Order: sequence, then C-alpha cells, then structure tokens
Amino acid sequence: MSVRYPRPLRPGDRIGVTSPSSGVPEELSERLAVAVRDVEARGYEVVTGRCMDGGGHISAPAADRAAELTAMLTDPGIRAVVPPWGGETAIDLLPLLDWDRLRAAEPTWVVGYSDMSTVMTPLTLLTGVATVHGNNLMDTPYQVPQGLVSWLDIVTAPPGHRFTQLPPERHRATGYDDYAEHPEVRTFTLDTPGRWTRLDGGGDVDVEGRLIGGCTEMLSNLTGTPYLDTSSFARTHAPEGLLVYVEAGGHDALTICRNLHGMRLAGFFDTANAVLVGRTSAPDTSSLTQHQAVLDALGPLNVPIVADVECGHVPPYLPLVNGARGRVVHTSTRSELTQTLD
Repeated sequence: MSVRYPRPLRPGDRIGVTSPSSGVPEELSERLAVAVRDVEARGYEVVTGRCMDGGGHISAPAADRAAELTAMLTDPGIRAVVPPWGGETAIDLLPLLDWDRLRAAEPTWVVGYSDMSTVMTPLTLLTGVATVHGNNLMDTPYQVPQGLVSWLDIVTAPPGHRFTQLPPERHRATGYDDYAEHPEVRTFTLDTPGRWTRLDGGGDVDVEGRLIGGCTEMLSNLTGTPYLDTSSFARTHAPEGLLVYVEAGGHDALTICRNLHGMRLAGFFDTANAVLVGRTSAPDTSSLTQHQAVLDALGPLNVPIVADVECGHVPPYLPLVNGARGRVVHTSTRSELTQTLD
C-alpha cells in the first residue's frame, strides 16, 4: 500500500492554526501575528482555532484540543494544519482523536516538531498519510539557509516530487531569539560550524528507506502502545526498510540513553536501515555525552548512525517528511538527504 500524500497547496487554500499542546502567551502574540502574515503573503487564508491559550502548559482541555484538531484534519476546506510550536503533553490527545475519521478523510498536511511528534508520527503510522517534521509556525518567518527548504515549499510539491537538502554546516550553539522583544526577527544566528558525524565507525554512508521518527523525549513515552508500531508500518508501506530519525530536545544524556534503549527494546528501530540523529544542545553528563548515549543504545542495531543532522531543536531546520522515500549520503566531503514523495 502506498503512502498517501495530501494534495499540493495552491494560493487561496486555507491553513489551520491550532495548538494541540502548548498555546501562545500574550507577550508573544505579535510574533504569532508576524508568522501568520508571512503565510498569508504566500496567498493562503489562515484559520486560527480557539485552542491557542498560552496561560499554562496546554492551550485547552484535552477533549477540546482533540476535537479542534480532528475537525481541522477532516475539513476538506483546510489543506494544512500547523501549530505555533510544540509543548509537553500532547500525549493526552491520542486516545481522544477519532482515528477512523482521520483515516477516512482526504489527507491534510500536518507540520511541526518537538511535542508535535507525539501526534504526527502516529498519524503517519496509523493512517499512512505523510506529515512534515519541520519548522513550526513561529519559526516560519526565518529566512531559509541555502541548501534547505521550508515546510511552505514542501506542502506545494506534487506527488513524485524529489528534493535534496544540503546541510549549511553552520548552526546556533548559544542563546535564542527573544520573540517578545524582537517579534519580526527573520535571520538565524548561525554562530558555530559543524558537519554531520558518523557515530558507529568510519566509511561512507549511502542508504535508502522510508523516513519516520521524531523527538526522543516524546516518542519514548509511546513505546509499547499501538501509536508507535513502526514494524507494521514497514510491512505495509516500506518493505525496503526505514530511515529512522530521532532528536533530543533537552533531556540530559543519561535520560536520552534510557529513552533510546527502551525504544530499541520495544522494536521502534527493528526495520531501520540507518538512523539519523538530530543535532542537540541538550546537556551531557559527567560520564556520558549525547553522542555516547546514542551509540550505547543504538550501536547494537549494526546500521549506520549519522548524528548532528539539522532535524531537531537546534536551528536551522531541515524538514523531513514522515513516509517519504529517503536517501542519505554522508562522506568525508559530502552530506545530503534526498526525499521523494512517492
């Protein structure tokens, strides 16, 4: 069975904005407005939901968030859904979503990362619909570094489209942009050089598979549940195997090590042809670095492990399409990821 791709967006289409996890505090509302205006400048109509409150760690009660997300994803007039950002506890939506309706509905693009992995990865695994792990709405105004693409470019691409992204080899290692003080910031501060790193040994990497993955801290809580069955997805959609990606948002190396061990024991990586690991600013510990944590947990897979990929919480952002056919190449002089929407 083929992965299902939503229809490419066209000017005049509607994009839904809702917060399945955390909402937007009042002091950051102008940044949200800037991001919405940028999307509208592309010719889209933005529909903002009611679940947007940023006064706590969730934007609304779980039932309200689940209902609003389901409504947007099953509304044929809404062609994409993008949250302002992630959060902490989107896991409470999963038993409340109407999976039968979502499976039967015309596919809609869903975009995000961080806690949105809790929703998007199960969406792809359980419905076979592609989702975009990439910059959230609040990141959208940033100018995209050369070699990368924006989610706004991906959602306009037709089925069969192939695109290659090259790491800019610079990232942000210190600080962050204060959206309250500078809501219109559009230029990434990329203050540190850095390339992809092969963790499992030397030699070139050239491997293919269907992409699936997300944030380690979020997905590790789904191990052993029906929402994270990569083996069934691979049997149905990817007999050639998977390219699995993971990234650490902020937990220390020992916690990430435990999380990844648990995910491996639960079978999350069973059909992986390779593992991509996002660059992270999460802390090491006195006895274990983040790289060592990954190798300790995933080394027994005996597949290539490529780290410091721009698919996590460290700017800039290299969007990955869950369900797309991917090819990763990494040598001493060249790194690239090609995705094909087929």
